[in-house]
Amino acid sequence: MLHFDIEAIRAQIRAMDFVRGTPQEVEQWRLDDAESRANLAIEDMALASNEAGLFDMMLEEAVPPALASQIVAALLARGAGDLSA
Repeated sequence: MLHFDIEAIRAQIRAMDFVRGTPQEVEQWRLDDAESRANLAIEDMALASNEAGLFDMMLEEAVPPALASQIVAALLARGAGDLSA
């Protein structure tokens, strides 16, 4: 498990130029996220608290799911706290 510096990543996300989700979209994403987490728990693959915190923060910042996936991929490729190119 990687340790994500959530506040450092939040600052990097806030500096990014992207279209944030509407409150209604974010609510749907929260429902989808809850369903995904439940499925992971059923498969005995529940997120660690730091991983869950990363996804919670991205929902708080209204990051669209497609961009959230790109961010996670970048974090895994570059290191747990680095979104820089």
